[in-house]
Amino acid sequence: MRIFFIILLILTLNSCADSKADLIELGKQLYHDPILSKNQTQSCAQCHNPEHGFIDNRDNGLAVSLGDDGKSLGSRNAPTASYAMISPNFYFHKKTREWMGGQFHDGRAKDLQAQAGGPPLNPTEMGMKDKQSVIERLKQHPDYAKQFKSIFGKDIFNDADKAYDAMTLSIAKFEQTDEFAPFDSKYDRYLRGEYELTDLEDLGRSLFFSNNNTNCSSCHQLKRTSDTEGETFSNYQYQNIGVPAREQGIIDHGLLANPLITDKKQDGKFKIPTLRNIAVTGPYMHNGVFKELTTVIEFYDKYLDPSRTHNPETQKPWRQPEVQETINFSKLQKGKKLSDRKIKALVAFLHTLTDRRYEHLISR
Repeated sequence: MRIFFIILLILTLNSCADSKADLIELGKQLYHDPILSKNQTQSCAQCHNPEHGFIDNRDNGLAVSLGDDGKSLGSRNAPTASYAMISPNFYFHKKTREWMGGQFHDGRAKDLQAQAGGPPLNPTEMGMKDKQSVIERLKQHPDYAKQFKSIFGKDIFNDADKAYDAMTLSIAKFEQTDEFAPFDSKYDRYLRGEYELTDLEDLGRSLFFSNNNTNCSSCHQLKRTSDTEGETFSNYQYQNIGVPAREQGIIDHGLLANPLITDKKQDGKFKIPTLRNIAVTGPYMHNGVFKELTTVIEFYDKYLDPSRTHNPETQKPWRQPEVQETINFSKLQKGKKLSDRKIKALVAFLHTLTDRRYEHLISR
């Protein structure tokens, strides 16, 4: 009898493993398939390309993504989907009195599954009319119809909401695999004793984690101690750092644009991004206003060094911030001004946060 139950347990575990694998495989197929867009020209992978750090690397000369209709434009720079699984669900932290986590720049999707459900129904992205339209596409596709019924039950297509949730769940499960978060960068290898940092990279590492010299880690450190495995280099809070407007008069209200948020103190705040793969996921900031990492660091340094009055990319004075009133000067004005060598060192360290598969993309 005992042997029977052991065999039954093994079969059950194997069945669960097979079901999970099937769910992930379905999500992978959907992630790469343009079937979820109105004209069938755009997939998740085009705005979050697995070969380019899960960003939109299409060369359209813009910092925002082109929609499925070939003319609509998004309003923000597509964030990387790499390491997005680590972000907590969107919530209000009662102790810090801060909003945390979620997906998108403003946290309007509470988790990966909610995020996956947004683009297909967004008129400026994939442009599908409604959930039923999406499900009809999948229902009429022989392979998808078979997989959905096998994984979720033969009646899954009877309810469009449930079927849509099944679709988004499968994509979210795929985005939770190691493909999106391998933790195999030079920095990870350094922590495991498999890579020796160069002098410049090591200086950048020391500067990054030193609150006396920079204040980087106050926002871009999740773990309690530095040099800890599994660090994603974001505390997943929201801040207004005074990002310049991309065009005069265009204002993005960030967290305040989230339908759940009405507190005007949140105006202009954006989710602190992971620094994983930051060297290959430009342009930078929610509006893509900066092209180079060096520019980003010089922009931060202007709060400490009054001589940094000009954007090195444009050779013009920094543009005015989108929202002035909520800039967190108390954080931005901590630390010491940086020499050009220290800026180079920080950039060198940030390069070490690049997953092994993308190291060939880094421009030195």
